Amino acid sequence: MPNHLASESSPYLQQHADNPVDWRPWNPQALALARGQDKPILLSIGYSTCHWCHVMAHESFEDEATARLMNEHFVCIKVDREERPDLDQIYQNAHYLLTGRSGGWPLTLFLTPDQTPFFGGTYFPPKARYNLPAFGDLLLRVAQAYRDRRQDIDLQNTSLRQSLAASSPAPADCFELGPAPLANALLQFEQSFDPEYGGFGGAPKFPRPGDIAFCLRRYAAAGNQPARDMALHTLTKIADGGIYDQLGGGFCRYSVDERWLIPHFEKMLYDNGPLLGLYAEAWRCSGAERLRTVAEETVAWLQREMRSPQGGFYSALDADSEHEEGKFYVWTPPQVAAALTADEYAVLSRHYGLYRPANFEGRHWHFYVAQPLDSVAQELDIKPDEAKRLLDSARGKLLELRAQRVRPGRDDKILAAWNALAIKGLAQAGSACGRQDWIILAQQAADFIRAEMWRNGRLLASWKDGKARLDAYLDDYAFLLDALIALLQADFRAADLTFARDLAEALLAQFEDREHGGFFFTAHDHEALIYRPKLGTDNATPSGNAVAAFALQRLGHLLGETRYLLAAERAIKLFYPHFAAQPTGFMAFLGALEEYLKPPQIVVLRGPKAQVAAWQQELAGELMPATMVLALPNELEQLPGCLNKPPSPCVNAWVCQGVTCLPAIDDIGTLRQVCSAGNKA
Repeated sequence: MPNHLASESSPYLQQHADNPVDWRPWNPQALALARGQDKPILLSIGYSTCHWCHVMAHESFEDEATARLMNEHFVCIKVDREERPDLDQIYQNAHYLLTGRSGGWPLTLFLTPDQTPFFGGTYFPPKARYNLPAFGDLLLRVAQAYRDRRQDIDLQNTSLRQSLAASSPAPADCFELGPAPLANALLQFEQSFDPEYGGFGGAPKFPRPGDIAFCLRRYAAAGNQPARDMALHTLTKIADGGIYDQLGGGFCRYSVDERWLIPHFEKMLYDNGPLLGLYAEAWRCSGAERLRTVAEETVAWLQREMRSPQGGFYSALDADSEHEEGKFYVWTPPQVAAALTADEYAVLSRHYGLYRPANFEGRHWHFYVAQPLDSVAQELDIKPDEAKRLLDSARGKLLELRAQRVRPGRDDKILAAWNALAIKGLAQAGSACGRQDWIILAQQAADFIRAEMWRNGRLLASWKDGKARLDAYLDDYAFLLDALIALLQADFRAADLTFARDLAEALLAQFEDREHGGFFFTAHDHEALIYRPKLGTDNATPSGNAVAAFALQRLGHLLGETRYLLAAERAIKLFYPHFAAQPTGFMAFLGALEEYLKPPQIVVLRGPKAQVAAWQQELAGELMPATMVLALPNELEQLPGCLNKPPSPCVNAWVCQGVTCLPAIDDIGTLRQVCSAGNKA
C-alpha cells in the first residue's frame, strides 16, 4: 500500500512511495504529528538520480524489518533536496556542525519535534561496515537516546541553533574594497593546478565551471597567459575524458579519478549549462575546433534528452540503469566490434582505448580519448579526414545501439534556477558560435518560465506535469535575472528586459537583508525554519548572493537604477572579508567584485536590423566577458537608461562605462579597438 508520498510530484519522492516505511513529505501535518506524539523525526534528504540514495533505499527502506523500526520509533520524512534546497542547506550545515564532516546524499538526520537535529550522518549500511554502524542498530540506539537523554539533547540543540545563527556573515568594520582577492585567487589556482591532467587538486575532480570562467576573465582583463592556459588545458582534458559522454555529448557530475576518466555517471542540468557556455567562450579565444564540437554535441544532448515539449529543460539523468551504475554507458570490445565495420572498429577502438585493459569495474570499457585521431590515422596509414569519417560513422551506430538499452531514469521536473543556468549557457554559446537556433532554445525556455512559473510578481521554483509549485528561492531569482541579461545580449527582446526588471524588484523586496546587506536564501514570508541561510560560498552551483550582486550591478548600469547598484554594493561589502580570506571558495563573488571596481563596458548598437546584427556578430568574435553588447534595431522604441539611443539610418555605436559615455562611433574597426581597450583591467 502506498505511503504518504504517493500524491507528491517529485520523482524522488515518488521513488519511495511504495516503501514499507510510512514516509511523509515535509509539511505542517508531518511536523505536527511529531510534536503531538513526541516522536523524533527521521529526516532523509536525497534526489532522484543519486546512486547512494538508491543503494540505501534498496538495502534499508525497502526492507520490512527496517521499516518497522523506523515506523515504530520515528516520524519519517522524505525531502527532495532539489525541490527544497532551503532544507538541504540548513541540514547540511547542521550535519557539519554535529559531525565535523562534510555531508552529502543521502543525508540522514534525527530531529527533535522542533526540527533541530541531534544526530546524523549520510549513508548507513544494513550491516556494520565502512566504519559505520548497521542502520537498524543505529535506529534503536537513537530512539533510546531520545527517551533517556532528553536534557543532554536539549542542551546540544540550544548550542547548535546558536552556531547556525552565528554562521551568517555579519557586517565588518570599515575597509576598502580592492583587487587583492582577484590576484590571490589566481595565485592559489596556479599552486593547486594539475599541469598534467588539468583541473585543481586531486581526485575526485569536479569540473568547477566558476574556476575556469575566472581564469578566462583574468586572461581577457589582464592578458594573463597562464590563466588562459589553465582554462584551456582543463577544458581539453575534460573533453577527452570519460566525464564527457564521447558518444552522446553532455557532462557527468564528477570524475572519481584525477584523470577525468571514470565519472559518477549522473548528468545534471546545472553542470551542463555553465560548461556549454564555457566551451563556446574557450573556442572563441582559442579557435580550437574540438571545443566548439563539444559545445555543439552538448546542445544536441540537451535537445535530444533533456528538453520538454513545452520548452523547459529537465533536471537530471540517473547514474544507474537496471540497478547498476553506468550500465547504460559502458561497453565490451565484442559488443562494439559486432556493431561496426572492421575499418570503423580499427579507428574507434584505438581512439577510445578499447585495446587497453578494462577501466570500469575490471570488466567493462568506458570511452575516453586514449589516442588522438591524427595519431590513429597515422598508425593506420589513412588520411585524417578518412579517420574522422570512420569515427563519426562508428559513433552514430553505437549511439543508435545504446539508445535501445534500458535508459537511466530521468528526473523530469523543471527547476527555475537550473533552467536559468541552461538559458545563460545557450545564450552565451549561441552568441559566440553564431548559432541563432541555440539562442531560440534559450528564449523558448525563458518564455516557458515566464508563462508557467511566474505568478502575480512571484516566481515558483518547480514545474512538473503541468503544475508549478513551491515558492522560489534566491537562486531562482538571481540565476534567472543573470540569464535574462545574457539573453538580452544574444538577441534583444523588450519582454526580456521587462521580465528582468520585475525579477530585480521582487529580489529586493522579498530577499534583501535591509539591515545588514546581502540576500537571504528564502523570502521574507517563507515558512519559518530553524534559521535563514545567507550564504556566499559557491557549491555545485554559484552563490545566489554573488549572482544577485553581479546581475543587479549589470542591470543597474543598463537602466541607470542606483537602487540595484547599492543593493549589489551592500552584498559585496558584507561578504568581502570572507572572500578576501578565502577567494577560491567565492568565484562568483570575485566576478561581482571585479565589476564593482570597474563597471562593465556597455556597447549599444543602433541602426537597421540586419546591419546591427552584423556588427554584433563581428564583436562576438572577441572574448570580452566584461563587455555587454546590445543590438537594438531602429524598430525598438522607448528604451530606458543608457539604452535610450536615437534610431539611425546606418549603425551607430555608443560605448559607456560607469558614468562615462563616448561619442557615437560609426566605424566597426574603431569600435573593436575601443571595446578591446575598455575590456582590459
